Amino acid sequence: MTLSLIGVNYKTAPIAVREQIAISREELPETTRALAAVEGVTECMIVSTCNRVELLAAVEGPDTDLTGFLHHYFGLDRALLEPHIYRQTDRDAVRHLFRVAASLDSMVVGEPQILGQVKEAFAVARAAGTISGQLEHLLQSAFAAAKKVRSETEIGSNSVSIASVAVDLAKKIFGSLQGRTVFLVGAGKMSELAARHLVQQGAGAILVSNRTQERAHRMAEQFAGRVIPYEQLYEAASDADIVISSTGAPHPIFHREHGQKFMHRRRNRPMFFIDIAVPRDVDPEMGKLEGIFVYDIDDLQAVAAAHLEERSREASDAETLIAGEVERFHARQRTVNVAPAIVALQRQAEEIRQAELKRMQARLGGLSAEQAAAVEALTRGLVNKFLHPPMQALKQAARESDQVRLDAVCEEWSVSVPTDPDTGREAAPAREKNSESEGKIEEKAAGAVESATGVETHQ
Repeated sequence: MTLSLIGVNYKTAPIAVREQIAISREELPETTRALAAVEGVTECMIVSTCNRVELLAAVEGPDTDLTGFLHHYFGLDRALLEPHIYRQTDRDAVRHLFRVAASLDSMVVGEPQILGQVKEAFAVARAAGTISGQLEHLLQSAFAAAKKVRSETEIGSNSVSIASVAVDLAKKIFGSLQGRTVFLVGAGKMSELAARHLVQQGAGAILVSNRTQERAHRMAEQFAGRVIPYEQLYEAASDADIVISSTGAPHPIFHREHGQKFMHRRRNRPMFFIDIAVPRDVDPEMGKLEGIFVYDIDDLQAVAAAHLEERSREASDAETLIAGEVERFHARQRTVNVAPAIVALQRQAEEIRQAELKRMQARLGGLSAEQAAAVEALTRGLVNKFLHPPMQALKQAARESDQVRLDAVCEEWSVSVPTDPDTGREAAPAREKNSESEGKIEEKAAGAVESATGVETHQ
């Protein structure tokens, strides 16, 4: 099984490209199931945020075409999307996922939202039935690594987010935010965070508008704000100094002509639009009007860059920690990978032990229950002790990724050779039964019976 990850993010693709493959929360389950239906995909999940769209899948081989799924599903020309796609497999994919969850790959390093977004994508995939053992284990390990980064480094101190960066921009435009009216268009988590930062900085009235009235009321209650019916969006917008727009609309909802009307009503008092939606809610043309300032999610990167230098030391410590967690994950995977061989060895020995006991039943005569229990315990214990060295050798070879030694041990004891998760080597077939190594197990099992009963088992 191969682990494969492809995607685009704020570093590889401008927002004009990202918004063409943006997947809304409502669309995510259906899109995830569509990805799972691709030939060769055995497990999968999709992370879709304003800064990235990533497909993570366990696939049957390197020929599984995840890139083709992106092109086909969104109806895009390969020439448009191909230059912006990055691809990771196996170890590199694990490292990338761990870094994403720990916010080391974020526009604002250390921002806390991405871990929640990855967890949400994981929950959607589980509910859709597209995740089982392999990705389940991987994602739980990624969450544990991200938690460790948060608890053992200072990367999350003085928490920075896209929302707080947007507030910094607003302060630069207006100076003081004291008494400024804020209009939240869309009642999502990012809008809530931005509003919370603005209120902390002294913002005044909070207006909220959302297509779903219930969500708008819930948001307004948090800030003692006022709900604006969505049908009155354009009439109310001109009352706001700061508009934070984060809807799931597939096309811009604010255009240049809207901005012209806003400026006329406001008598050219400045107006700041924070567009944190992907696809964008605000037509870039509106930002060309005098007095209107429009910043989209990519524009916020310039402000975010100022925070990177401050966090460089913490980020370096976090990168070291993540590298160790990735190595631990692969070490565990190698041990898990050899488990079938250990189970097969134990099963084979147990079958032989049971066969020897059954063969000797007549010779043993009528054993009391206590004697039978003693024979059972002694033979089981002796066989387990006999199996301990080869099982330890298998585990050690797996931990050290020593495939040659692993092959040799499995060959000697007639068990299937597991595939190395790093090299992807094919499993070697087990030898025929009644081999020389199986004879070793039979000999020890028989010896265990003899030791327990004093009855010679071989003629």
